[in-house]
Amino acid sequence: MQLENKQELLSLVRLGIGNQTNSYHENYDWSFIHSLAEKHGLSAIILDGINCLPEIARPPKEVLLQWIGSTIQSYEYRYTSYQKAIAGLAGWYNANGYKMMVLKGFACSIDWPKPEHRPCGDIDIWQFGQQREADAALDSWFKVQGSSVKIDNSHHHHTVFEWQGFTVENHYDFINVHHHKSNAAFEKILKEQGQNNGYFVELSGERVYLPSPNLHALFLLKHACMEFAASGLNLRQLLDWAFFVKAHRKEIDWVWLEGILEKFGMKRLYNVFNAICVADLGFDVSIFPNVQFDPNLKDRVLNEMLSPAIPNDKPKFLLSRVVWKWHRWKANEWKHNLAYKESMWSAFWSGVWGHILKPASI
Repeated sequence: MQLENKQELLSLVRLGIGNQTNSYHENYDWSFIHSLAEKHGLSAIILDGINCLPEIARPPKEVLLQWIGSTIQSYEYRYTSYQKAIAGLAGWYNANGYKMMVLKGFACSIDWPKPEHRPCGDIDIWQFGQQREADAALDSWFKVQGSSVKIDNSHHHHTVFEWQGFTVENHYDFINVHHHKSNAAFEKILKEQGQNNGYFVELSGERVYLPSPNLHALFLLKHACMEFAASGLNLRQLLDWAFFVKAHRKEIDWVWLEGILEKFGMKRLYNVFNAICVADLGFDVSIFPNVQFDPNLKDRVLNEMLSPAIPNDKPKFLLSRVVWKWHRWKANEWKHNLAYKESMWSAFWSGVWGHILKPASI
């Protein structure tokens, strides 16, 4: 990606989230901007940024109207359905004696300036160690209702089922403990934090539990590091982190958090994430405990996010997919070293074993 294209995108993101930007352009490549915005889950944010531009710098009217229509349909209407589905599922669990915590999507969205402008995908939930019992109860209910919905257990660290038009991932582990040896020790910490049921919201009259600030901070960072090392991290995920910190920085035990990041080899990448949030996305440096980073590494991480060396276009056929995964694995070694302490080969054999256990994950 050209430097100018990168700056155009980042300036619109900054405008869209209400942060200051140094400049705007009069000749944006709107086709390119729209394509990249969709890839990063930021179409609605970019539209908010466009609304801050002077008339001369905005897209042609027909392009803008199409963008507005797409945003209303794909973001705002969908978010309303998303909330209803979450409330409905929480209601079923509440009525049957199970607590439901939402992870990622909805839990992140409530810290955004416009929650409905954060894209919503799957519904990720945690049930305080009662996932197996809750799945069994829900499966029995599906059968009584004559529903064709099945609970799929072919995935690592969660089961999968459909609910009111959304895919639900019910986590028995927060992360895939088979992918890296260190993940088992990290998972233990997440599960300890996951027993805190003191945070919740009321959604359509139903109690929906939220991660505690310490759990949410650790989970967001671990998930971001894993995504960066493997398939690729997007800007929306960094916005999740920045908005969360802005809203909850006084509730986070930063000494505890940074100690864990140091222990598991994630501290340098965490510092880079914070630096991108400040230098490139326009967040106030004071919301982070400190921002110390290597400028060259920051630029390399950001460039990889915006223009990956190995695009995440997974081939359809098994043999081609295995070859593609091998090339991507080798190319991502420098990223792996920022996210984990163990060697690439240790991770490779752990990953092979994980695929043997769950062939559908290949």
